[in-house]
Amino acid sequence: MLTAMQFCIALFFVRPVHAQKFDLAATPPMGWNSWNKFACDGINETVIRQMADALVSTGMRDAGYQYIVIDDCWQVSRDSAGNIVADAIKFPHGIKALADYIHGKGLKFGIYTCAGRKTCAGRPASEGYEWQDARQYAACGVDYLKEDWCNTGTQNAQSAYTLMRDALYKAGRPIVFSLCEWGSNKPWHWAADVGHLWRTCGDIGNNWSYMEAGNGNAYGGSVIGNLDLQRGLEEFAGPGHWNDPDMLEVGNGVLSVEEERSHFSLWCMLAAPLMAGNDLRSMSAETRAVLTNKEVLQLDQDPLGRQASAVSIREDLEVFVKPLQGGDTAVCLFNRGDQPKKLDLAWKDYKIGGGLRMRDLWKHQDAGSTDTPYRATIGRHEVIVLRLSKAVHG
Repeated sequence: MLTAMQFCIALFFVRPVHAQKFDLAATPPMGWNSWNKFACDGINETVIRQMADALVSTGMRDAGYQYIVIDDCWQVSRDSAGNIVADAIKFPHGIKALADYIHGKGLKFGIYTCAGRKTCAGRPASEGYEWQDARQYAACGVDYLKEDWCNTGTQNAQSAYTLMRDALYKAGRPIVFSLCEWGSNKPWHWAADVGHLWRTCGDIGNNWSYMEAGNGNAYGGSVIGNLDLQRGLEEFAGPGHWNDPDMLEVGNGVLSVEEERSHFSLWCMLAAPLMAGNDLRSMSAETRAVLTNKEVLQLDQDPLGRQASAVSIREDLEVFVKPLQGGDTAVCLFNRGDQPKKLDLAWKDYKIGGGLRMRDLWKHQDAGSTDTPYRATIGRHEVIVLRLSKAVHG
């Protein structure tokens, strides 16, 4: 009888092999990743299956979330043939069976590796095994691969990630490739032909405004920290290649509801990949409403694929503008300060003409037109998100 690993590899050899780049990630990938909530010790087969179930039952799948991604700590060793081995205690039925279960829910399956000798948690990684790992992942039904950048020694980032890209192409299965080297090597300059998304900053933290430093540079570590590191990167994002400010902390119990709405709205304005990182089984109605706001999600998934630009910062009020397909415009008014602010905005100051209808995407109601200045009060750490159009959007 074939072992589960031998079965996966056998399946690979009966599949056609293609060398071309697959047409993937035309809009930013949406899904769920295990790390922010469960880290290393909390993942297992039951949890991952339940997350897939919850992605369906909560309406998130219907809202556009597709991927269930296992992050670090699913792997423990390599067998005598060099194949990577899943933790048999945490994943007793193996990775292929888990991928099949997720596919059976109408979802896609993602997994984690690292470009170094070991993963960030000290597990077996892909350096020297890129071709073998890519074949194994393809055979087991992986649709999304996140590759980290720990324990890489003197490796060149562009060369290392290109090697895995080539291995994935050769494996013949369409796999979204997520580069996670934290923006250390400015991947926005070279990664559009290598992966489908690349991290532009360090790991996000479950907090509002802390900024971590790494190697003497700003690294990220929070909603605001990671947001601010996206400035100047707008030109590098587009269909099939996205700047990635890291996963969402919505629903993880630290951010206020207002901060969750801001975090989510700003990521959507940035055309960022949207990877939820909370426990989907127990999220509140407020968190669910944030993650499934279809009017705001439309901004993230807009086919034009433009990343918003910050066009104004005045006394903690930041104004983001995002062009949309068909001529509409999204405007996000963000109060990053600790006190409420009264708004009195003249649209001409932002090169926005009159005659456009406005819709408030959090209130789900029309909000007048750009014929008159926009007046409102915006709370601390809050956003107001408006869609401007010649037609009413319901």
